[in-house]
Amino acid sequence: MPYQDVFVLFWEQVKESVQEGRFAKLTMAKTIGKPNLRNIFLRPIYAEDGFKVLLKLRYRSRDTEDKEDELTLEQAHEVVKSHIRKSFLSVLLFTTTKDVTFKVNKKGVGSISEALPTFREVTQAKSDDE
Repeated sequence: MPYQDVFVLFWEQVKESVQEGRFAKLTMAKTIGKPNLRNIFLRPIYAEDGFKVLLKLRYRSRDTEDKEDELTLEQAHEVVKSHIRKSFLSVLLFTTTKDVTFKVNKKGVGSISEALPTFREVTQAKSDDE
């Protein structure tokens, strides 16, 4: 199945984990080549005005400062989607009930696998105004 179709299924699990309060973290890993961008992380921020994520871009070079931004889940979806197969080959969703891994192989075929949870509880990211 083309990776775009599989990613839609994967993102449904991300949204479901947020709605159920099980979303712990999302990480993009397995870089393609040696880009300066090393990782992308999403951490949850459950606030009174709704759910947001703290997006962190981590760079290899010490000359490039890591970037953080508070986004809605929809905005984060666009960022993650834009980096698949350009910078990263896998996305790991960590929830309190299971870990879900989305991978793209060299032929552009996507797959989803599940494992036992790494996190037992949700640790919120600290927003800038706290």
